Amino acid sequence: MFQEGHPGRGVFLLCRGRAKLSISSDRGQRLLLRIAGPGEILGLSASLAGLDYELTAEALDPVQVAFIRRKDLLNFLRQHRQACMQVIHFLSEDLHSAYERVRSMGWAHTRIRTSPSTMRVQ
Repeated sequence: MFQEGHPGRGVFLLCRGRAKLSISSDRGQRLLLRIAGPGEILGLSASLAGLDYELTAEALDPVQVAFIRRKDLLNFLRQHRQACMQVIHFLSEDLHSAYERVRSMGWAHTRIRTSPSTMRVQ
């Protein structure tokens, strides 16, 4: 559907099937973020911000998607405040989900050092 680093030209509404969402590591390895399912909107933050896609979305099954161009999405959101508020809600949920993933990965790889005067997490 789209690749990390390419211009965010629009959003993809996943109507049927599943998509693998991944990102490149510093070492060039692909890291699986999650599997998206029907009803999910992919590429939303990049499209709204006018930036490159920050991840790659690949179909896992035969998929049916609806593509909405960035320009059309922005016009629709200007005219429909309730839809705009729903998009804010989606983006907020996505951000909090990312925080949780980072938190769970970060704590799994840390160790606590204690000394008589301080306690530090490394």
